[in-house]
Amino acid sequence: MTTMNISLPDSLKEFVDHQVTAAGYGTSSEYVRELIRRDQDRLRLRGILLEGAQSKPVGLADADYFASLRSGIKKRLAVSK
Repeated sequence: MTTMNISLPDSLKEFVDHQVTAAGYGTSSEYVRELIRRDQDRLRLRGILLEGAQSKPVGLADADYFASLRSGIKKRLAVSK
């Protein structure tokens, strides 16, 4: 693991310290790593959404479509039990 040092104004340092204590992180590094992971997830999701928005529609997303999705999920869950 590599080390990175950052400088924060006192108000941000106090905020981080409070978040670490309130959320049960062991260290401020754990908190910052979690923030970075969340940002990575957000960027991945943004990319997926943009890709979907740019793709051509393949069908109508109506009530029947969603009922079909729910039915398929229920069948898969029943098989996996």
